[in-house]
Amino acid sequence: MTDMTNLKLKRNLTSLVEFSRVINSSIDLQFILNNVLLSCLGKFLSTKGLIALNENGKIVIKISKGLSDGIVENFPALRANEDCLSDDRLNKFMKSAKLIAAEEIISSDFCIGLVCLGEKLDKTDYTKDDLEFLKTILNISATAIQNSIKINELQGVNRELDSKINRLSSLFELSKEFGFFSESTKVAKLLVFSIIGQFLVSKYAVISFDGEDIKILESKYDDEDLNNGLKICDCGMITSSINKTDVLKSYPVLYEMGVNLIVPMEVQGRTKGLILLGERITKQPYSEADIEFIYSVGSLAIISIENKRLFIEELEKQKMEEDLELAREIQQNLLPQTLPRFSNFDIAAVNMSSKQVGGDYYDVIPFDENNFYIAIADVSGKGTPASLLMANIQAFLQVICRHGLEIEKSTGLINDLISANTSDGRFITFFWALINNEEKKMTYVNAGHNHPLFIRDGEIRKLHKGGMILGVMETTIPYDSETINLQKNDVIVLFTDGISEAMNKESEEFSDERLEESSVKLSSLSAKEILDGIKNEVTDFTKGASQSDDITMVVIKVK
Repeated sequence: MTDMTNLKLKRNLTSLVEFSRVINSSIDLQFILNNVLLSCLGKFLSTKGLIALNENGKIVIKISKGLSDGIVENFPALRANEDCLSDDRLNKFMKSAKLIAAEEIISSDFCIGLVCLGEKLDKTDYTKDDLEFLKTILNISATAIQNSIKINELQGVNRELDSKINRLSSLFELSKEFGFFSESTKVAKLLVFSIIGQFLVSKYAVISFDGEDIKILESKYDDEDLNNGLKICDCGMITSSINKTDVLKSYPVLYEMGVNLIVPMEVQGRTKGLILLGERITKQPYSEADIEFIYSVGSLAIISIENKRLFIEELEKQKMEEDLELAREIQQNLLPQTLPRFSNFDIAAVNMSSKQVGGDYYDVIPFDENNFYIAIADVSGKGTPASLLMANIQAFLQVICRHGLEIEKSTGLINDLISANTSDGRFITFFWALINNEEKKMTYVNAGHNHPLFIRDGEIRKLHKGGMILGVMETTIPYDSETINLQKNDVIVLFTDGISEAMNKESEEFSDERLEESSVKLSSLSAKEILDGIKNEVTDFTKGASQSDDITMVVIKVK
């Protein structure tokens, strides 16, 4: 080996050591590629060249020198896992770009890219030694390039991870902030501020759905146009995020207003609101991660709004239940707390409401030393309206009984008063009687009520004399009355339809027949025993089934 050859090898080795030091001193990919290409061009005195790398399975030009943009754009779509150097498309491209030498960049026996070089300034061909030296440069470069790519990927993953951690932290803080507000509009403002801060949005809207009603909580759109657009688009059916392209396709009315993104706010899989966002100030599109963050913030906001609504509803429900319990106590006080005692009559009564308040009523009202009124009524409907009407008839009855009018005339007067104070088709079935304790005489009027059972010697007679139910219309046809002379051991059972229509789990009614059979069977007992016996039979019959009607019963036994 000549001294000249030794000197050349020594210079090449020195160049390679310096080259290796330079490219391994940085992790910047562009710096490394630039040094690799310039080193190749300088070493071989080439006029042009390029470096292309594997990017998602395709070979893509990353840096070029001496090539026009038009030529670079014509670089073929090569696959990294194929033999690129033998690809006819590459050869055709190199010929058109006047590139005459090409080598793969190999790392861990895998092609990560290639280098293409143009002709030398002296127009000579690349020798075998030149190509070997080029391979050596690329082998040294491969590790630096691969490391830079991996580090850049890792940095990208770290940046994404940092972003997600920051957003997760933001979500945690927002979840606490949302809990501080009791008004949905304040929650919506905080939601908007958090989104504007993250994405620099100029136009936005936050809406919530309450049944079919649309409530605009916060908006930078025209409220009237937005409201009309939402109704036309039936946005309550949106269950997944809709990007700009799909907004244009499916909701052109909203797109024309400037809506680029629609994100639903869901609670337990049901859409309770929407976030509408316009274009970002930076003109950047919304990424999947952006949409995921907006969805998460929206979910926190709507859950907070929904929790506040449910909390208020629960408070209102508790207040209503307290009011109903108070109303129940008041209503119970309208019924006789103790029944008056009479020498010739044994009386027992019971009232059980299917709800906290009901529409059944009974009363025993003394008139003088020898006479007393006994009444039972059933107001149509249930709950508070029925209880209010029940209070009316109790008041009317207490007043009218003191005037000592004939019972049929008093019934007509009660009907006129009820008719003047009812609406919505409500009515009252009513039965009452004036009983003389000394003479054991009873005069009654039945205003459409269940026929009381008059039992004598095991036989039943139903008390039906009277007229129409109360509250339908003013009295035009006078009510009829009937007077009965009572005997010892006679039994009268007054009841509302809650007893005869009480149902068991198989939806079978207790029925009038069972009530009559029980009444006759128990008629030899005292009034209290008859009452308890019937009540127990009804309770046993309906065991395990909830009742929809009030139960009221009065039993009179002649001594």
